[in-house]
Amino acid sequence: MILIGTCYGYLIERLPISGGEFVYAYYGLGRYHAFFCGWFLTLGYMSIVALNASALALLGKFIFPSLIEIGHLYTIAGWKVYVGEIILACTALVIFAFLNVRGTSLSGFSQFIFCIGLVGGVVLLAITMFLHPSSSPVNLQPLFKPDRPAIASILAIVAIAPWAYVGFGNIPQAAEEFDFHPRKSFALIVMAILCAGLTYAIVIVSTGIGMPWISAVDAGYVWGTGAIVESAYGKVGVSLLAFALLMGIFTGLNGFYVSTSRLLFAMGRAKILPKAFTKLHSKHKTPYWGIFFTMAVTMAAPFFGREALLWVVDMAALGVTIAYFYACFVAYRLFRWSAKEKSQNEVLIVAPWRKLFSLLGVICSASFLLLLVVPGSPGFLSKPSWIALLAWISIGVIFFLTRFTFYKNMTDEELDQYILGEYKNREINTESAKPPVSAASLTSTFRAGER
Repeated sequence: MILIGTCYGYLIERLPISGGEFVYAYYGLGRYHAFFCGWFLTLGYMSIVALNASALALLGKFIFPSLIEIGHLYTIAGWKVYVGEIILACTALVIFAFLNVRGTSLSGFSQFIFCIGLVGGVVLLAITMFLHPSSSPVNLQPLFKPDRPAIASILAIVAIAPWAYVGFGNIPQAAEEFDFHPRKSFALIVMAILCAGLTYAIVIVSTGIGMPWISAVDAGYVWGTGAIVESAYGKVGVSLLAFALLMGIFTGLNGFYVSTSRLLFAMGRAKILPKAFTKLHSKHKTPYWGIFFTMAVTMAAPFFGREALLWVVDMAALGVTIAYFYACFVAYRLFRWSAKEKSQNEVLIVAPWRKLFSLLGVICSASFLLLLVVPGSPGFLSKPSWIALLAWISIGVIFFLTRFTFYKNMTDEELDQYILGEYKNREINTESAKPPVSAASLTSTFRAGER
């Protein structure tokens, strides 16, 4: 994941523009690849927003079952859907939508507070679980599922790594709104991935030592992690775990509202989506249409229950992986091994080390993709996930065909202006590089181009 992240760091230096992978795919491979990449990435981001909202409902079911499990509506895939959990999830989606409309300063500060709360809660949880008398490393045995080869268990986790670490994708999506040089994004991405991996490991080990995991699985708990902590420290321990998890949910909701809305903004600016997505709030200068559109779409998710949503999330991992591949491949094409390969009119950079890391990123992202789509692979998508994927592709095909004639007839110069702005010909990694322009100024350029 760090190899993939380095490719993003290179591209943000070159193109600090909202849209991330959508912009990179257009820059390196053209308009049709940009649509394909952007469509799948939108699905991936929206699914993560929806999943975090459903995780909040799951947490509520475990902590306050008497409040959440009221008004049983129906059952989907064995999951009972209640009015209480729908209200809780939808309320969270509305609150975070309005928080993001207020601007990146407020949402960014909130994200910082959420992260501090998450880290503090995880560290305190780990300390208390390791000190508990019943905790023991023996409870981690067996290390792998007994009836499954160890390598299959490892690869099953590797297959979902692109989705599990997708949080660093918030950085390129909000690149236009940085108040620092985009070169710093490289360190931010690497540190984000390292911290995420460490956090995952701490939570897994600190809860795993509390009870034999096979016993926890056999017990059929609604939330196995919570049940383990509750058995050790009762409601106090669950409250601590719930606080840490709540902070994690909030970071996911907040961060991917930012990512989804900026991606929709970039696609609207390219006229792939309706012009409404390019509108900025009169006071806060945020793409509020994209924010409210994300809210409207994801508010349907709580009505389908968590099990059905997990199918969509599994499928969304494929969309995120496709975006990773595009970013790494474009980074690979951007650099050259030596000056002999560079044509006179090419805006390409001789950087053999960067090209090597980009090549490794391509290989890693392609490997993730194969784990998800090759039959027999431990990470192969389930049948419901494939059905959901085909449905999303069908919608994309219909949408693309309705815009095809207009999109095809736009000149390259028009699209360059709308998508790349002043960054089309700027050299990468130069000290004289301009700081990124704001979303508002690029939108002004877009509207001037229309006139």
